[in-house]
Amino acid sequence: MMTFNYNKWNNLLGWLAFAIALATYTLTVEPTMSFWDCGEYIATAAKLEVGHPPGAPLYQMMGAFFAMFANEAKNVALMVNMMSVFSSAFTILFLFWSSTIVLRKLISRFSELNTSNSIVILGSSLVGALAFTFSDSFWYNAVEAEVYAMATLFISLLFWLGLRWEQDMQTARGNKWLLIISLVIGLSFGVHFMALLTIPSIGLLYYFKQYKTTTVKNFLIANVTVVAIFLFIYKSLLPWTMAFFGKTEIFMVNNFGLPFNSGTIFVALLLITFFFFGLKYTREKGLVFYNTIILCVLFILIGFSTWMMLPIRANANTVINENKPSDAAEVLAYYNREQYGINPLFYGPQYTDTFVGLDEDNPYLDKAPNYERDYKTGKYIITNNYKNAEQNSDNNQKAILPRMWSTEHVENYINFSHVPEFKIKPEYSEEKELVDVIAEFRNAYAKEDIDNEGYISFLKSYGDYLIIEKPSTWDNLSFMFEYQFGYMYWRYLMWNFTGRQNDIQGKYDNLDGNWLSGISFIDELHLGSQENLPTDVLNNKGRNMYFFIPFILGIIGLLFHANKDLKSFYVLLALFLFTGIALKFT
Repeated sequence: MMTFNYNKWNNLLGWLAFAIALATYTLTVEPTMSFWDCGEYIATAAKLEVGHPPGAPLYQMMGAFFAMFANEAKNVALMVNMMSVFSSAFTILFLFWSSTIVLRKLISRFSELNTSNSIVILGSSLVGALAFTFSDSFWYNAVEAEVYAMATLFISLLFWLGLRWEQDMQTARGNKWLLIISLVIGLSFGVHFMALLTIPSIGLLYYFKQYKTTTVKNFLIANVTVVAIFLFIYKSLLPWTMAFFGKTEIFMVNNFGLPFNSGTIFVALLLITFFFFGLKYTREKGLVFYNTIILCVLFILIGFSTWMMLPIRANANTVINENKPSDAAEVLAYYNREQYGINPLFYGPQYTDTFVGLDEDNPYLDKAPNYERDYKTGKYIITNNYKNAEQNSDNNQKAILPRMWSTEHVENYINFSHVPEFKIKPEYSEEKELVDVIAEFRNAYAKEDIDNEGYISFLKSYGDYLIIEKPSTWDNLSFMFEYQFGYMYWRYLMWNFTGRQNDIQGKYDNLDGNWLSGISFIDELHLGSQENLPTDVLNNKGRNMYFFIPFILGIIGLLFHANKDLKSFYVLLALFLFTGIALKFT
């Protein structure tokens, strides 16, 4: 009797899933470009130019490679789009292989691997990979020139590498997988930062492999540690490295009269020296752990070296040269997206600060000065010291976990929650004319003679005389759960697992862009009656109904996985939460 060759079929079916995805996306690829960042990505990739911060140099270099295959100029956009096609097809490949690894480990906990089990593993993995192939959101990104297709490839590749590392972790050369992971992490910075969200799950794979007994204490420590590693790589390792380059460059040129780039070259030589002697010392002393840590940091920096493209091309004065990150200091500002300002995450102002003005005690804040090269003097000069460059909103309007903070969306916030209450400041309470104006306004608003837009206009006009109530913590949490998690996350998730109303974006109403199941009484609960709809609604090509079948199967799979192997379930749950809910939280 012929023995079932699991590895052979694992490889064949993985490449079959890849081929199906590649054919599907090739047949449906955008022939030119879509109307958002795609046009910029196509132009900057084809000619290796500098796009908007925080940049995507590896994506652009790969795009330039694909653009080389355009037989004429009008097909350049198509070929750059094809990069997303291949990236997405490879994502499906690594998704399939990750699924077979997880399922094989799961089944091995309660059964021996035999032909029947192997068919179940391979068949279910193929179904899952193909389901993701044809899912609404993934297919959408797979056929246009955006960074998300390649970023998803890095997520799937990193997780597959993490699973392979976990398999070989306790072997003599097991850490080779960790070094490849470190290299891919560094490379992912050249595409999109969201691939880094795989790091906590990879860290948890290590924890569950090394610690057979899980206690509440070490479980909590493990979770804190993996998040700390993620934050260190994202917020510290690379920003500090670039800051070291930038500050040393300015210091050595301005203080020692050395030519431009001297400080950059010095830091590069310093790092090479550190890694050489660090690796040599740890190897001679048998310090395997520290040798591995140094190698991991080195491989991350090697991957991150794709960012060298930005200052090289910026100094070439390309036609598109956004922010011109021509030296180490400018590259750091580019990386930190300083031009966009700061979006408050845990503490900061709310939209009501637009009515009350700046903080009375400290209205302005200083920002880091901007240095540029002066070729006449051969030094870096301050072109803008950014004194009092940033407005500091009223401290009374700041809060913990501000979700409703954008001053550009005030009316939307008010429509979502309620208009902010206000009262006259005590020092103006005796001014009859002001009191009468406010009383007249209140009466008009109560009679609905003034809409929310008029309410906003009034607060902007009289904000200096009023104490305006800021959104409460409950208002912010309600907005986060109902709008950010509910409308902007749950809706997208349900498009893929229950169905979609149409292909129109929607404006938080029942008419467009909502999820739809095809089960009448459920759809009526959140969309109203679905009977007697006009033909243009029923015939919309984006109208899909799956009757909750994929959703229910997914829930069954989650419960089965959690019941059979809670540890690997938690690893996947962490990946799901970090690449989903965590992004909406920010």
